[in-house]
Amino acid sequence: MTSDDVTELLTRAYLDELETVMNYLSNAITLDGVHAEEVKESLAADVDEELEHARILGQRLKQLEQPIPGSEAFDARQASLQPPEDTTDVRSVIDGVLEAEAEAIETYHALIEAADEANDPVTEDVAVTALTDEEAHRTEFRGFRKDFPAE
Repeated sequence: MTSDDVTELLTRAYLDELETVMNYLSNAITLDGVHAEEVKESLAADVDEELEHARILGQRLKQLEQPIPGSEAFDARQASLQPPEDTTDVRSVIDGVLEAEAEAIETYHALIEAADEANDPVTEDVAVTALTDEEAHRTEFRGFRKDFPAE
């Protein structure tokens, strides 16, 4: 892989983190019901962490003298994480979070590999740190999923 691959993956991760911020925030506000409170609190806390990932990724792009994408570069990809019509459908939000976290984990694994092959240890370190957080989010939401079995 090349430094172009690193740049492409950094940009993708940056935009994905911003989309995740938007969807986590929307769902943290939208969900209703007694069973939703813990999930809402977790999503609200994760907004700050995902935004920090975007900041760090954007800063790394800047350090590599690459453009920081604006909204025109954004292509929404998280269909499963859209706020549900039924505001008590906590399970669909949990499933959407799990899908988004799986995609983030996959992207960060690819970024780690690309950075290693491009001899870019700084980007590799950034990706490892974000990967650790994403895996923790996935674990937390797997726990929530156990409280909302298939109907």
